[in-house]
Amino acid sequence: MPETRSDATASAAGEPHDRQDAGDPPRHREDPGDPPGRREAPGLPFGRPGRPFSSTPFTFGFTAALGVLSAWLLVQSLTAASSVLIVISMALFLAVGLNPVVEWLCRRGVPRRLAIAAVFVMVIAFFTGFAFAIVPAVSDQAGQFVKQLPTYVTQLQSNPQIRDLDQRYGLLEKAAQYLTSGQLGQQLFGGILGVASIVISAVFTTLTLLILTLYFLAALPSITRTGYRLVPRTRRPRVQMLGDEILRRVGGYVAGNLLISLIAGVTSFVFLSIAGVPYALPLSIIVAITDLIPLIGAGIGAAIATLSALFVSLPVTIATLVFFIVYQQVENYWIAPRVMKSSVDVPAATTIVAALIGGTLLGVVGALLAIPAAAALQLIVAEVVVPRQERN
Repeated sequence: MPETRSDATASAAGEPHDRQDAGDPPRHREDPGDPPGRREAPGLPFGRPGRPFSSTPFTFGFTAALGVLSAWLLVQSLTAASSVLIVISMALFLAVGLNPVVEWLCRRGVPRRLAIAAVFVMVIAFFTGFAFAIVPAVSDQAGQFVKQLPTYVTQLQSNPQIRDLDQRYGLLEKAAQYLTSGQLGQQLFGGILGVASIVISAVFTTLTLLILTLYFLAALPSITRTGYRLVPRTRRPRVQMLGDEILRRVGGYVAGNLLISLIAGVTSFVFLSIAGVPYALPLSIIVAITDLIPLIGAGIGAAIATLSALFVSLPVTIATLVFFIVYQQVENYWIAPRVMKSSVDVPAATTIVAALIGGTLLGVVGALLAIPAAAALQLIVAEVVVPRQERN
């Protein structure tokens, strides 16, 4: 193609062409008012980047110190917020456990909001019933103890061994001096304040747990969708299937554990009522609640009920102890395997080890969360780690 007059003139004058080939990178049209760095870097509107800082021992040590300081601050922050994190974990755990009930109601035509409201009303009704069952029993026992206190003192004074110890060491005289001094009032008042603070803290924690559980239960679908979107698109379907299976197993574990505890509470209530043990209803509720704790929970509930049977007679106490021993064997080897078979299939040794580790780390909460965490870890190992090792 022949050159035009303007091209020839520009070539003769040594000026660059304004035209640009299709494969050339975009050029920055220089402006006389541009700073020197911008005029020297076409295509970089804010200038050419400078050379990186040289790696010196000072910069390396300073960067390492900043990393150690950040890690230390992170650990301190997690330690300070450990109680809050435990409450959040428990609320999320309960929300995942109650979600199967909500899904069951939704599959039968109930809107999700009404299903969540119904489940939450049942949870509040349980806590309210527990409070109305346990508080009158405790107050009644405390009142009877105060009324019987003079009788107990008289029985102690008439006991030959107590009388002999009193003559040797002056126990009753020292006890009378302690009761008449102001130390008892100070300690009693401090103890009452301490108990009141514990009760207020427990009530506040319970309300916070219920509110967070309601929030997580309502937002659980959106939370899971957001979590799945953080995974790369190519791996998202498999991660979603594994995540849904983990949620199903956790929900099955919670539902199964609640069913086992309900069976334990109902069976204990029937036996304690027939045996004539006082306050059978609050004792059976305590047995049901403690039965939720792995390994040691059933023993704690059985011990409380057996000690309460001492106020009836020794034969009733022995019968209560035998009943709980037999029932624990039936629950461990017949009820629990059938209830948990379809939800959490974790070997017994893994269950014991997980509960021990979780209880050591986080106490009762850790023991509760350990078994579903072990089930999730077992699923990941079986579906991800083992196939990958087989391919290599």
